[in-house]
Amino acid sequence: MKEKISVLLVDDHAVVRAGYKTYLGLADKIGEVYESDRGESACRLYEQHLPDVVVLDLSMPGIGGFETMRRLLGRDPACRILVFSIHDELIYVARAIKAGAKGYIVKNSVPETLVTAVCTLARGETFVAPELAQKLALNMVTGEQEDEKIRQLSPREFDIFCLLANGKTTREAAEQLRLSYKTVCNHSTAIKDKLGTKTAAEMTLLASRLDLINAVD
Repeated sequence: MKEKISVLLVDDHAVVRAGYKTYLGLADKIGEVYESDRGESACRLYEQHLPDVVVLDLSMPGIGGFETMRRLLGRDPACRILVFSIHDELIYVARAIKAGAKGYIVKNSVPETLVTAVCTLARGETFVAPELAQKLALNMVTGEQEDEKIRQLSPREFDIFCLLANGKTTREAAEQLRLSYKTVCNHSTAIKDKLGTKTAAEMTLLASRLDLINAVD
């Protein structure tokens, strides 16, 4: 590990990035902190600077967090990604870990947790917030698994599913994700086919069972 840890901070809110960058900069072990507001530019910055750790939000416009992870790990399988999200639902944690993230913490964690997690990943280890790790452990013990139908959804389809299930219209989902209305309509049709649902109400019921209601920004 380098004497100073370099970090790529990926979050679409400028004020949020500024706060995290300032806090990371106070840690003796942290060196350069690069910033990106979305996945597309994050991939370019990663290739340019090769940071030790990528701190990544999941809910972003453009390609989104999950697709960003896929692209980063496709370019560099050794990329160390720490998900830093508002989502503490187990389904998000499980999907992120399965997608290749080396760590997962939530934004309401105490500030010291972010620095601890970054340093842990830089050492080549993994870090999951204690409360989330406990949930994952209980999930393994009880044998509960993410709904098999949800596994079929691509990262972008999963984002759209969560928005629609939480009451967003197709047009509102398109605006939030900065996609075209037609693109979201096409994704919506594919989602319903994969999930075996016909109406928004049926999607909401499925999302409720998976604790995904109100699980969007």
